[in-house]
Amino acid sequence: MVKAVFLGFVIGVLCTPLTICAQETPELDIEQSSEVFLEEYSDTFQENFFEGLKQKGIRNYDRAITYFLECKRLQPQNTVVSFELAKFHLYDKQYINAQEYAVEALNGEPENYWYAETLVDVINAKKSVIDDVREELPWNNVQMRVNLAEIYYLNEDYVTAQTLLKGVNISKKQEYLAKKITDSIANQKRTFVHSVRAVNTAPNKDLNSIEGFKSRIEAMLKTDTGNDMLLKTTEEAMESFPSQPYFYYANGAALNSIQKHKDAIEILEGALDYLIDDIPLENAIYKELVKAYTATNNTSKANMYLSKIKS
Repeated sequence: MVKAVFLGFVIGVLCTPLTICAQETPELDIEQSSEVFLEEYSDTFQENFFEGLKQKGIRNYDRAITYFLECKRLQPQNTVVSFELAKFHLYDKQYINAQEYAVEALNGEPENYWYAETLVDVINAKKSVIDDVREELPWNNVQMRVNLAEIYYLNEDYVTAQTLLKGVNISKKQEYLAKKITDSIANQKRTFVHSVRAVNTAPNKDLNSIEGFKSRIEAMLKTDTGNDMLLKTTEEAMESFPSQPYFYYANGAALNSIQKHKDAIEILEGALDYLIDDIPLENAIYKELVKAYTATNNTSKANMYLSKIKS
């Protein structure tokens, strides 16, 4: 039974889905390849591997890490183990260790999209940049850089995505990604100009007052300004006026839009502590919490906040 489940996991790892600019590769007999792959693992390895997954399932990440470290001892070069250790340390907010294992996994398989995505998740959690680990990665690998560029594009960090493609000889298929990045940067610049104009045409207000921050944030929301700018502005507003629930709402909405749903939940539930007799804002916060809890598969919490929305 264990062997069958492990085979299923390996098949899942090997069956990497196509991305925007994925390369065409010959079809493989995945199951046959997985059987050969499976034979390399001892019973001790498999026992630790599955116990680690079990602990992960109940969110006991410290225990999961212990079992996977034993797998690492048994198979030091195993990139799947490095990948899982990176994710566990990320869940446990041990970002330095998470980055170390994510870099190790990507060095082992530079063209693996999911390894690249996990590294980016760690870098974002650390509020760091990809350049910080550039020297540790096989930077000449074109597909790795294309994968990273696509991930940053999907995260709406278009400038970093464009930088990653600089100096890379991309294929016709990858040119489509490059064009989408260029178009997105142009659109972001246009919305920024509209946002600035909207702020400048507002009544005379101190831009760093409560009303000034609110005008700027509302203008950004209306003109769909890039998430980086919205996050920065809402963070400044919360720091300057820590008891204003609107700023927490806007920050939570921005976090939701970049799939940082757990961070959004923390901020949005904090907003409720400061809320007094503002039903429209209360409903808006509840809607963002429904979205965040739905995305994290917590349907009971999502339904609870959904029921709180007042007509």
